[in-house]
Amino acid sequence: MAQARARFGDPHRESTRTPARRVARRSAGDRARRLARSAVAAFPYLAALADALAIFTAAAASATLYRVVTFGGMPEVEAATTVGLVVAAIVVVVAAQRGQYGRDGYAVRGGQFSRALTAWNFAFLCALALGFATRTSAIYSRGAVGAFYVAGFLALFGARRLLVALVERAERAGFLAPRRVVVVGLEDAIAHNAPRLDPRADRMTIAATIALRDNPASLGDDLALAAATVRMLRPDDVYIVAPWTRPDVIEACVDAFLRTPTEIHLGGETLLDRFKDARIVAFGASAGLGLTRPPLTRLQRAEKRAFDLAVASLALVLLAPFLIVVALAIQLESPGPVLFRQTRYGFNQEPFRIFKFRTMRALEDGAAVRAATRNDPRVTRVGAFLRRTSIDELPQLLNVIAGEMSIVGPRPQAMAHDQLYVERIARYARRHNVKPGITGWAQVNGRRGEIRSEEDIQARIDHDLYYVDHWSLWLDVKIVLATAFSLFGHEKAY
Repeated sequence: MAQARARFGDPHRESTRTPARRVARRSAGDRARRLARSAVAAFPYLAALADALAIFTAAAASATLYRVVTFGGMPEVEAATTVGLVVAAIVVVVAAQRGQYGRDGYAVRGGQFSRALTAWNFAFLCALALGFATRTSAIYSRGAVGAFYVAGFLALFGARRLLVALVERAERAGFLAPRRVVVVGLEDAIAHNAPRLDPRADRMTIAATIALRDNPASLGDDLALAAATVRMLRPDDVYIVAPWTRPDVIEACVDAFLRTPTEIHLGGETLLDRFKDARIVAFGASAGLGLTRPPLTRLQRAEKRAFDLAVASLALVLLAPFLIVVALAIQLESPGPVLFRQTRYGFNQEPFRIFKFRTMRALEDGAAVRAATRNDPRVTRVGAFLRRTSIDELPQLLNVIAGEMSIVGPRPQAMAHDQLYVERIARYARRHNVKPGITGWAQVNGRRGEIRSEEDIQARIDHDLYYVDHWSLWLDVKIVLATAFSLFGHEKAY
């Protein structure tokens, strides 16, 4: 009977080299790997140091510039650098607790602005509170504080973006070694999971793949050989691939590799591919796997509600004359009500009545709703303009005030369409985990208008679910601004 099989990297015709050359090349390769792994281990400390230096430098520079501009006015540079050290310490502690200094946090450019802004605002407010409590804030003028706030954030964000660029270059040059992984499991399970492992995208290298025989009598010997291989290769991680219906194999693998100085990971079932943020949660004395969590905490819901009320109230006051003109234009062109109310599903799939300016001669609701198409004869001339510019959605500010909608969120579909998509698309209902919005991430990315194919609705859902899973107040602000600057650019709106 064949023993466990281990497949290593390409031999590159190693047998044709002399023993001395092979030993030299192996020694050089080991030194390079140790150096690269040391760089990875030191990276969090370098990232934290970069943040601290950027903030300290910004504090000193802003104070110096302020003294020059004010001809020697406050503050003293020494006092400003002391504040810079305090703020830098808070930023580093907060970022470290949130795990932001890991290499993965600097692997992509996206999200750096929001993470830097959140950490900076928190640290700055803490510093202001500390200055107030110790009665030392009086020595700083508002101009000096404002200069430090702007300069400090720009320095922090700039340092992080620079570090992202350096990480990209270091990875391409091989100075930051990818994690070395040994994959161990039953042969059929390894073959099934192979397409899900992308070493290049996941920044790792497969040092070896060890296939175990599906035989209880030989499992112990196979795992002893696998553990010896792991000790020899010294990988960063061992990735166990076995069906979750085989706890005997999983427990035997875990017991074998607990004796090795590596991180052990249990490969997930295909179900978990839908839940990237799954985590272990405690239920009394037992543990379970948490697949989802509320998209917004109570504090975040309060923040979003305050943002909605502020924007909606201000918009209604400023736009009141314009809304009256639109109402008159609708009334003069065709008979019928100015406002059109239609039933939609909102948060938790609860029905509500949405407000819109009337843009059609027909007033459809319930199961008889037919989506608008290009050159739709039901659309009036004024209605066509209102739909193209999204002005017809402005009465939904009333829904926002009433708490039925949000300024930003997944756009609510007509009930007939909603019920159809819920049955056809498994993840569609997750859009209702937040309040529907007047505008949304899908809309500012061109995913609006008539749905002509399965790909259209799938793309829209993907954008909506991205918003649900990545909500932040800054994302709402960005979507509102993008909507305002693209009012006349909706070619798909008709």
